[in-house]
Amino acid sequence: MDTEPQQTERDRSSRPSPSEETSDTGGPEERSRFAFVARITDRLPGRRISLTLLVCLVFLLLLNAFVVQPFLIPSGSMENGLRIGDRVLVNKLAYRFGAEPRRGDVVVFDGTGYFGKGDYIKRVVGVGGDQVVCCDKKGRIEVNGRSVDESTFLYPGDGPSTVPFKVVVPDGTLFVLGDHRSDSSDSRDHLGSPGGGMIPVSDVVGRADWIVWPASHWTRLHRPGAYARVPAAGGAHG
Repeated sequence: MDTEPQQTERDRSSRPSPSEETSDTGGPEERSRFAFVARITDRLPGRRISLTLLVCLVFLLLLNAFVVQPFLIPSGSMENGLRIGDRVLVNKLAYRFGAEPRRGDVVVFDGTGYFGKGDYIKRVVGVGGDQVVCCDKKGRIEVNGRSVDESTFLYPGDGPSTVPFKVVVPDGTLFVLGDHRSDSSDSRDHLGSPGGGMIPVSDVVGRADWIVWPASHWTRLHRPGAYARVPAAGGAHG
């Protein structure tokens, strides 16, 4: 947004020589009138409004770049929790100060070179060192030998996976899946691609914390308790 240019005094060394300066043809009364008009102009509300809008714009840009960023949900891969057209607020500070993504977090990440160009939103199922297996005798995903009941967030009628897999997540990466497993292209589909379907933590934009639009979907996104009893990585890689 453009604002009125701020007048600054020219450097004295760059002032034209006396022979180049224009002569002042107005008398004291005319100069006084011009000074009065200038003072009134400076006090017009438009200048203050422009400055306020500029400050607000800079604040919003900084907020968007470093704190929170809205994202539009373009597909049904995270239904029913996130529906097509929903807008979520992503907390870009969630992993900035030593914190790491945790199992169950819904994260936005840059999938360029791994999933394709652009940003993606998925749920973290495995973190560095985890062994993730599908599936146990009851058809559930196992993480580090512990079966995980995902029924509270999986799309109704979907199973954890129709494709069996067994992976060990390298340190510094994440294994991610969509909640609508039958309509999600996720880590399972890229196991043979560069990176093995794993997402570097460094490419994570942030954690999706809120659905903010439409108003009827407004809610806070909580980490499900399904992964709470999963043991730490180590000793489970048989």
